[in-house]
Amino acid sequence: MTSILDRPLKARTLSGLGWRRRVADNAATVLVTVAMVITLTPLIWVLSAVIANGFKAITSSAWWTHPQAGVTALSAGGGAFHALIGTLLQGLVCAALSIPIGILVAIYLVEYGGGTWLGRLVSFMVDILTGVPSIVAALFIYTVCVQTLGFPRSEFAVSLALVLLMLPVIVRATEEMLRIVPTDLREASYALGIPKWKTIVRVVLPAGLSGIITGIMLALARVMGETSPLLVLVGYSQAMNFDVSSGFMASLPGMMYDQISVGAVTNPLAAERLWGAALTLIMLIAVINIAARVVARIFSPRSHRQEA
Repeated sequence: MTSILDRPLKARTLSGLGWRRRVADNAATVLVTVAMVITLTPLIWVLSAVIANGFKAITSSAWWTHPQAGVTALSAGGGAFHALIGTLLQGLVCAALSIPIGILVAIYLVEYGGGTWLGRLVSFMVDILTGVPSIVAALFIYTVCVQTLGFPRSEFAVSLALVLLMLPVIVRATEEMLRIVPTDLREASYALGIPKWKTIVRVVLPAGLSGIITGIMLALARVMGETSPLLVLVGYSQAMNFDVSSGFMASLPGMMYDQISVGAVTNPLAAERLWGAALTLIMLIAVINIAARVVARIFSPRSHRQEA
């Protein structure tokens, strides 16, 4: 039997390197696992607390079919239908305004003006908007649209403030997805005589559609939970209001703030409605994200190839 000292120097060096690499690999695996556990622990904790405290509220049939009109802080009954409708209307208006603008800006930065002074200026302004707090966006819309232009305080004004928060997320997500589309696809389309605009619409955008939709849903999930624009630009209403251009409007974040203001800390009825609204908002965002993944999978180029 030969000892390790009898092996050639090169073999001993390679053996030592292999041992150190295994130790480093195991250490990295442990660190990554610990980081994942640390990240998931507060997420699971928060989710379990919301489910445990809000499950009773959402299991009531009135929760999904009745508003809070006429329900006081000390009386039971009512639901979150008005807040759910208000949140959906707010998200639809915000998405209708920000999605086309965000995608077109990203297309300009990637396909047309990325190296020009205007493209650099637009990219810089998008970076600035990424860090703007929601209260600043709300105050800007209040100053420009409400005080200067005479717009009423309404859900539409809230949507305008949320557009400022949603735009940079959509622009950056779409921009990154367009950049990873292989240049060979563009060049092959140009070689066939297809114009640039049609190449972007028929080749580039479908290739990055999955990531673009995911970015849009992340942006929409962010703005749905904002409360500052609601407090500044529109008042909370316990009744139904389908008109986004006038009148007070309810939303799930607004309902949670309203229940806190009426004493959810000491009032068990208000606390139940508070946790129920929080759980409803989480469920709404989860449904939107699942639907986005299904749509992205259906319309992705890979699924089209499989059908062909």
